[in-house]
This record gives sequence, structure tokens and C-alpha cells, in this order.
Amino acid sequence: MIDVSASRTTLAAAVALSTALAMPASASEESLKFYNWSDYIAGDTIDNFQKEAGFDVTYDVFDSNEVLEAKLMAGGSGFDLVVPGSQFLGRQITAGVFQPLDKSKLTNYANLDEGLMKVLTEVDPENKYAIPYLWGTTGIGYNVEQVKAALGEDAPVDSLDLVFKPENMEKLAKCGVAFLDAPGEIVPIAQNYVGKNPNSFDKRITAKTPTPASC
Repeated sequence: MIDVSASRTTLAAAVALSTALAMPASASEESLKFYNWSDYIAGDTIDNFQKEAGFDVTYDVFDSNEVLEAKLMAGGSGFDLVVPGSQFLGRQITAGVFQPLDKSKLTNYANLDEGLMKVLTEVDPENKYAIPYLWGTTGIGYNVEQVKAALGEDAPVDSLDLVFKPENMEKLAKCGVAFLDAPGEIVPIAQNYVGKNPNSFDKRITAKTPTPASC
């Protein structure tokens, strides 16, 4: 069994356009509406934050970038803080759904990883709207013995050829192959595989992007 799954690609925490930065000075009158991926914070994080900050948090979760984007693009989401995948962040910025960060209030901003900040400039050129929250990669999990049985000792387990070459997939299909049901994860991998910009939404590129069954 091959399972193409992993953690989300680079994520960015961004402040939604609906945020009211001109909040009352009294902390007791303040509240935060946070929309995040499920299972991305500990069970006691919200309670601990509320005790320390002194105001309430309304916390809700989503399970895909598409769900988040639909709410943001519809307008008036009501969220103060959201966590889109970086591959979605750029077009959301272009659509005007975020407001700029007030970096003067982010006292630990200088401690953010310079490498990740540079990566984010590809979709947020001036690091104006987002900061890195979590980072990870999408990888391939496979049953060693079954792959060897299907493809031999020289199976290209260190290459995406394993799943993108039709001759490999035809043999592996007998074992069972599963892919993430997430275009935002799979399409960039396929675009990168054929030497194209993985973050491109150019229809001329995406129309020719291979799938494991057609490459």
C-alpha cells in the first residue's frame, strides 16, 4: 500500500480583513475569532491564552484550504485570524481579503525564521500580510516489501518517478495506491515534477499538469 500523505505545506497565519484593529482599550471588551486547521493546537491552548490575555477566543476549525477560501472570498467572514496554506495565500492577498500586519505589535517578529520568511515572499512579496505558523512537506509512505515485490530491488523509492511513471503505477495498482484528496497538495507536486513552478495558477501550466495516471 502506498499512501501519499503528509503534513501541510508551509502555512501562514494571516489577519483577516474583517479584523477590527481599533478595539476598545479595555481587555475585558476584547475578543478574538480564530479559524484554524483541526488538531493544530493543544487542547488547553485556548484556555491558557484566555487566562493570560484576559479576553475571550471564539475558535473554529476547517479541514481543507478550499473550505477556508470559500468563506474568505464570500466576504464578511468575521474572523480575526486565519491559517491558509501558502499556496492559497497569494491569490487571497490579491483578492484583498487580508489587512496588513501591524508589526510594531509583534514583539517576537525579529525571531521568525529568515528562510521561511523568504519563502513566503513568493506569495507575500513584502511579508506584509502573513507570518509562518507551521511548516512541513508532503511525502510518500509505502510498504517496503510490497513495493519490492511489484518493482524489484531497484524500485525508485527516492524519486517521484515511483508514482508518476505509468509503468510503475500499473504494477503498484495491484497493491493499492491512495492520494490525498487535496488539489492544493497534489497539483504543486505534479507541476514541480515536470519542472514547472509549483505555485503557479497559470491555466497554460495547470492544464498540462500530469496526474499519476496520465504522466
